[in-house]
Amino acid sequence: MADRKGGGGGNNFIVQAGILAAAGIISRIIGLLYRGPLDSVIGEVGLGYYQSAYNYYTIILLVSSYSIPSAISKVIAQKLAVREYRNAHRIFLCALGYVLVVGTAASLFLFFGAGLFVEDAAVPVLRVFAPTIFVYGILGVLRGYFQAHRSMVQTSVSQILEQIANAAVSIGAAYLLIRLTMGSMEVPSDAAGVVKRAVAGAIGSAAGTGVGVLAALLFMLGVYRLNRGMICGRIERDRHRKVDSYGSILRMITAVVTPFILSTAVYNLSGSVNNKIYTDIYPAMRGLDRVEIASRWGIFSGKALTISNIPIAFASAMASAMIPSVAQLIAAGDTQGAREKIGVAVKTTMLLSIPCAMGLLVLAKPVTKLLFPSTPAESLEMAGVLLMTLALSVVFYALSTLNSSILQGLGKVNTPIVNAGLALFLQTAAACVLLFYTELDLYSIAIANTLYSGIMCVLNQWAVRRAVGYRQEILRTFLIPLAASAGMGAAAWGVYQGVLFAAGSMQIAVIPAVLLGACVYFVLLLLLRGVTETELRGMPKGYLFVKLAKKCRLLR
Repeated sequence: MADRKGGGGGNNFIVQAGILAAAGIISRIIGLLYRGPLDSVIGEVGLGYYQSAYNYYTIILLVSSYSIPSAISKVIAQKLAVREYRNAHRIFLCALGYVLVVGTAASLFLFFGAGLFVEDAAVPVLRVFAPTIFVYGILGVLRGYFQAHRSMVQTSVSQILEQIANAAVSIGAAYLLIRLTMGSMEVPSDAAGVVKRAVAGAIGSAAGTGVGVLAALLFMLGVYRLNRGMICGRIERDRHRKVDSYGSILRMITAVVTPFILSTAVYNLSGSVNNKIYTDIYPAMRGLDRVEIASRWGIFSGKALTISNIPIAFASAMASAMIPSVAQLIAAGDTQGAREKIGVAVKTTMLLSIPCAMGLLVLAKPVTKLLFPSTPAESLEMAGVLLMTLALSVVFYALSTLNSSILQGLGKVNTPIVNAGLALFLQTAAACVLLFYTELDLYSIAIANTLYSGIMCVLNQWAVRRAVGYRQEILRTFLIPLAASAGMGAAAWGVYQGVLFAAGSMQIAVIPAVLLGACVYFVLLLLLRGVTETELRGMPKGYLFVKLAKKCRLLR
């Protein structure tokens, strides 16, 4: 477990972010790969009930425990910057006490109050999620402790283990529960039977989420036990006379965690608001079939939105790496160093998120077919168009997520809350107008989602600029990656159409299109001088990219 002083490490945070991003992307790919079989087991109605319950579980999790890793990593990193190891560990212990109390209260509230959030059919699904909140709180503190030391490997491995366990148990439990409840896997012809089968499958999938978090917690406890000797030895060598009392630490944790929680909760509240509007208010006012609405919501939230969230994994990882880095630099009074790290982080995030957005825009339908092969033609068409509508939000969410964490690292913890609140109000108004006064139906939610991410992006970027007085470089950060992505999109589309004509299969055609598109983007980015050799070397495994580029004479 590394321990670095505030200003050191160069751009090591990008390597750490790369490690965390790789784990995040692998986890999301695993999540997507099991969604196909899960979809075939529980169906789109079951997926709709699962996603409805999952949205409210997420909100309670955000309010209670989800922001713990980022908040704890920030306050512990500030102590590590001045080598106060004893106080850093006391913060860790207080944080555990905090989440045990808050996690218990949140789990009980979700279990007994499930009927307040979702329709009757989804209540048992939401109750199965309740214990996971308690377990996640402890896991979050352990992850935040290691992230504060700028060591992301432990969190990365735990994320992958969590998703593997989640995938295996979700599919297995859903299958077993449907068999036990219905007697067979056949889909009933009556509406009541369809709902009963869907709920049983959704409960099994919800159980998988809990088992995944538990598996990750057991791994992190093992990691902490292995490092305990080193931790205790460092505490014994700490010669700082000032020892913070547990009362003052608890007050500090509450003061730091609360804004993190509010910011994250409001930032992610749009999904639950959109869910409530579309699955509850919209069918009631239009007299629509709720089962059909749940099925459509499953297409949007369980397929299109899930796919669009994959590229944002790097921005989330970069954000996790940025909070302790920026907090340590600010604690050391190095504002210029903070500005430099922010600039590098924004550029690196854009170099990856812009081509991902272009790829989803151009190959939305075949990518959906690849990941959800059992999707019916009509549903596939809807999911593809929804994903195209969400493509631009990938860039907006990536930048707004990063800047939100930067603001938190700078101590501007209330700014993201205000920005998210304003964006949520505007997107909710837009969603209602589009739903009730146009015939866009579900596409209204996709448009509102993109609007929300765009407003957040602009407001957070402006706030960071005012906070530290930095100006982001435009040409190599935004324009050149956009130009290279356009060339990539054209090449990928051409290859896809050619292979599709020859092979007649979307799944076969999309793979070479993605691979060639990535190569074209890399070549164009270097030819247009969008990235320097030094920047390339600073990325995870960057020396391999430099070696390849020099062999192809793309770098001198």
